[in-house]
Amino acid sequence: MLVMGVDPGLTRCGIGVVIGTPGRAELVSAGVIRTSADLDIARRLLQIELGLEEWIAAHHPDAIAVERVFAQHNVTTVIGTAQAAGVALLVAARHGIPATQHTPSEVKAAISGSGRADKAQVGLMVARILKLESAPKPADAADAVALAICHAWRGAAAARLAEAADRGSPRPTTWSQVIAARSVS
Repeated sequence: MLVMGVDPGLTRCGIGVVIGTPGRAELVSAGVIRTSADLDIARRLLQIELGLEEWIAAHHPDAIAVERVFAQHNVTTVIGTAQAAGVALLVAARHGIPATQHTPSEVKAAISGSGRADKAQVGLMVARILKLESAPKPADAADAVALAICHAWRGAAAARLAEAADRGSPRPTTWSQVIAARSVS
């Protein structure tokens, strides 16, 4: 599964693309979409949209993982981050690409084993998982890569369960049913 992770932000919107399956991941590309604080919000959001369109055109992801915005102390930052996340979800929908939001603690737990890992631990684990000498830079790109890895590892199983439900199969309720559903697809 080719997954594009989006760490939303107005100044730096992190983007990471990985190809992965549960337990395995390989980096395809990582970077950021930058906007100037001198521009009005509408222009900044437009630049993010255009940047996302370029990334999608270049990589054709199967899925997009966006960080779920959570309340912080700085309301202005939260609003801008939420707007950037909304643009990412909109662009995904426009292209018919499934988009999923993951919480920061979910991503941290998937990458490091602890939902309370700090940025340095997540960056170290991203580098280790991808067999890189160091995590992608800047940190927004590394966070986006972590999102993509999280989705490749967790989202694949969720997608199989959703497909089983769509085929009219009863939803698995035990681990043995989940394993059986995996062997069918």
